[in-house]
Amino acid sequence: MTPGMGIGFEVTAAALKVIRGVDCVRLMGDGPKIMEALRRQGLALSPQIELVDTCGNDEPAPVAAIRMAAKAAFRGEVDGMVTGPINKAALVAQGFSCMGHTDMLGEIFGVAPVMAFTGGVLRVALVTTHIPLSAVAAAIQPELVAHTVRTAHQALIDGLGIAAPRLALCGLNPHAGEGGLLGRCEGDVLAPTAALLRAEGIDVLGPISAEAAFMLAKNGDFDLVVAMYHDQGLVPLKMLDFGRSVNWTLGLPIVRTSVDHGTADALVGKSVADPSSMIAAIGLATKLVEVRRSAASVGATASVGSAASVGLPDLVAIKSTVYR
Repeated sequence: MTPGMGIGFEVTAAALKVIRGVDCVRLMGDGPKIMEALRRQGLALSPQIELVDTCGNDEPAPVAAIRMAAKAAFRGEVDGMVTGPINKAALVAQGFSCMGHTDMLGEIFGVAPVMAFTGGVLRVALVTTHIPLSAVAAAIQPELVAHTVRTAHQALIDGLGIAAPRLALCGLNPHAGEGGLLGRCEGDVLAPTAALLRAEGIDVLGPISAEAAFMLAKNGDFDLVVAMYHDQGLVPLKMLDFGRSVNWTLGLPIVRTSVDHGTADALVGKSVADPSSMIAAIGLATKLVEVRRSAASVGATASVGSAASVGLPDLVAIKSTVYR
């Protein structure tokens, strides 16, 4: 677990008070802040709670922790990776080159991960993530849309055991382009891509208007909605599911889940931060690990998402001493 920044330390420690089914948690990040958060919850290091202090490395402690956790999960030293929130702007000011966990993990493993959310009423996968709204239209390309749908489809099968997933593909423009009157993305890119995916055997409907997609998904007609951009997918999801939804990174060779919220710096130290999403993130990671173990026990290829086995490039040397 990497508590991250801001309220990440508090929600992590609070979650450790109540979680079950995890034999050991290895906390990676700013050691003094982690220890203070544990102390406030009446917790201490033990054989069940370990600490790797990533302060004093060449990267900021939260970034070094992400890299260390990814390496540990890939090498099988830990079963999965659960992350707390990070302040992207603050880290970029310190030289961080990525726009978040998902981008960094993709860079580490040499894959194109998909950002998805699950745990409440809705499941959502995003075609584009942390880019300006003005750049979204140009980024919606057939290859990216198809990769997102394929990865989400396989993750629902492999990770959650949904045998025949039903997906909704949102249009980019209002009313899914209104037959071209409100934009050409739907006719030029999304409709042909959806037809190709259906020919592959993927049950995906679209492009349809985002409001219709989310209404139908809320009613149980779809297992997941594929949204074109960040706020198109996350505004309805957080309106309905904030605190119980989990950020689930698809297409990685490891299990990685995260909270669905930011660092909430104004709440730090006030003991009012809600650990529900962190608890949910740990629960989902545990479930995904169990699915992988079950698949491995029958000789199947355990895969959350559709990533193939890859090497582990560009891992900086990280000072790592485990304290118990």
